[in-house]
Amino acid sequence: MGFTDLSSAEIAADYSIPVGKVFSLYNQLLIAYKHQKTHLALEDATAIIFHIFSEIYPKGTSDSVSDTAVT
Repeated sequence: MGFTDLSSAEIAADYSIPVGKVFSLYNQLLIAYKHQKTHLALEDATAIIFHIFSEIYPKGTSDSVSDTAVT
């Protein structure tokens, strides 16, 4: 298992969400509680960011990356 150079606080800042929301996602995704400055395991960071993206770009919206055509 690798580690990222990201902490909960940095993810919250990058996506303009409260740190509490990131910790709430930990509970939903059954990720062990982390301190807000602890660097996350790669798998945990990926799961959190994927979940945040799925809330920002819900499936079926026109803003979805999968709906974007490359020209």
